[in-house]
Amino acid sequence: MKTRNKIALVTGGSRGLGRNMAISIAKKGIDLVLTYNTNKDEADKVVAEIKSLGQNATAFQLDAGNVKSFENFFAQVTAHLKEATGKETFDFLINNAGTALYSSFEETTEEQFDIALNIHYKGVFFFTQKALPLINDGGRIINISSGLARFSFPGSSAYGSMKGAVEVLTRYLAKELGSRRIAANVVAPGAIETDFGGGHVRDNEQVNAQIAGLTALGRVGLPDDIGGVVAFLCTDDAKWINGQRIEVSGGMNL
Repeated sequence: MKTRNKIALVTGGSRGLGRNMAISIAKKGIDLVLTYNTNKDEADKVVAEIKSLGQNATAFQLDAGNVKSFENFFAQVTAHLKEATGKETFDFLINNAGTALYSSFEETTEEQFDIALNIHYKGVFFFTQKALPLINDGGRIINISSGLARFSFPGSSAYGSMKGAVEVLTRYLAKELGSRRIAANVVAPGAIETDFGGGHVRDNEQVNAQIAGLTALGRVGLPDDIGGVVAFLCTDDAKWINGQRIEVSGGMNL
């Protein structure tokens, strides 16, 4: 009987960093379950690319900020996994889904704050809690944070502080899940050229140049700079990394 491949669940895997993470993970011989919010066509393209690499993949719709939807989401995922593999469990959870919020502290509204909080912290907390019974012992949890949890740019007070909360949560996960040999780590990208935030870093020449000037390696990051690090954390080579924050920023604001 063929041994079942390990399986990773990547939220927000249809585009940007999540897409790169999913493809990089597939190149390690790991099967994928992806989520997308609204863009099914892009998610299907990622699934097709992963299948072309010889790995299994499927995509499910998820609103990462709607905690009440998580139970139904996992019912769909477990039914799929049971049919496809004979088991309802998976090995790696990558909490990547997110949206941008660029607003000064003074001007941030309660509505903006609540939307961001539901996606970037409350959603991560309770999505992971719902996923936990399905993660195999010896698995990994990788939470995506941001360089903005270490350094500060005006306009990111809400987003940056929520990512800081995720980093603290990750250390608690590492401590509490150690008895199951589940490692939990943070990957914190610096500024990356994607369509995140409407392409704020990619398309604004002034912002791009400013960030490049603050980065020791002299340029803004690309998705390919991030996905391989997440994939590495899903391998046996990373088995003794736990409770750590790995910033992948090219050396911003050193």
